[in-house]
Amino acid sequence: MLLVPADVLRPRRPDEHFAEEAEAAREAGIEVAVIDHDAVVRGRPDGAAIARVPEGADAVYRGWMLSSEQYAALARALAGRGVSMRTSSEQYRRAHELPGWYSELEGRTPESVWTSGDDHGDFLKACAALGAGPAVLRDYSKSMKHYWHEAAFIPDVADGDASWRVAARFRQLRGDDFAGGFVLRRFESFVGAEVRTWWVGGSCRLVTAHPDTPEHRPDAEFDPAAVEAAVRALDLPFATVDFARRDDGQWRIIEAGDGQVSDRPRSTPAAELIAAVNPGSS
Repeated sequence: MLLVPADVLRPRRPDEHFAEEAEAAREAGIEVAVIDHDAVVRGRPDGAAIARVPEGADAVYRGWMLSSEQYAALARALAGRGVSMRTSSEQYRRAHELPGWYSELEGRTPESVWTSGDDHGDFLKACAALGAGPAVLRDYSKSMKHYWHEAAFIPDVADGDASWRVAARFRQLRGDDFAGGFVLRRFESFVGAEVRTWWVGGSCRLVTAHPDTPEHRPDAEFDPAAVEAAVRALDLPFATVDFARRDDGQWRIIEAGDGQVSDRPRSTPAAELIAAVNPGSS
C-alpha cells in the first residue's frame, strides 16, 4: 500500500504534489491511502489522521518530510491498525539523519563532524575537530543552502566568532525544525548538477536528475556501482543517495536520505519511480 498526504482542501484526495504517483500506483495495482500530514506534524498521528488507511497492510510512505520523531509516532499509530511500514522507525532515522549514514559512506562524502544539540561551546569544539578551512553547515537532516552566505557557508572554521554567527543564523532560521545538532562538513568544490539515485533493498533501482535541476539529466558515464556495498551495508529498505562531480572529476556523495520523503524530479515520470519502489516489478 502507498500512503500519501491528503489534499488540505479535499481530504479524500491525494495532495496535488503526489497525485501523479498515487495514480501511477493505482494503475500498477497498488492500493493508495491518504493521511493527514498536518495532524502528524502537530503530534496527532492517530484517530482522524489515519482514518482512511485500511487495516492490516504493508505500507510505503511517499510524502512531505517528517522528523524522525514524527515518523516514529506515525508508525506506532499505523501499527495500531495492523499496518506495517516497510521502513522501520530506526531505519528511517538512519537514512534521514547524517550521523546514521555517515560511517558507512565515509571517504566517499565530505569529511564531517557534529554536535548533539545547539550549545555554543560544543559547536566551537566541533570546529576545532574539523580543523581550519572552509566548511558547510547543516543540522542532522537539512541545510539552509538557499541562505548560503548567512547560514550555510563558513569561510574558515578557525574563526570562531564568524563561524558562530553563521551557526546562530542557521539555528534561527531552522527554528522548531532544528534536528539533532550542528553538522560541519568540509567544503569541496563541485561542478555540474547533482544526480539522485534511488535504492531498494541495497540495489540501485533508478538514476534521475536532482529535483532542484530536473532539466539536467545524469551523465551517461555515471555509475553508482562503486558504492553499492556501502549502501547495502546501511540496511535500508528505500533510500536515496545524491552525487555530484568534484572539480577533480571524482563523483562524491552529497547526502543520503530516506526515499519516502525524497522529492521526485518532475523530469522523471511517476510510473518509473513507482516501478522502482515496487520490489516485484522489473
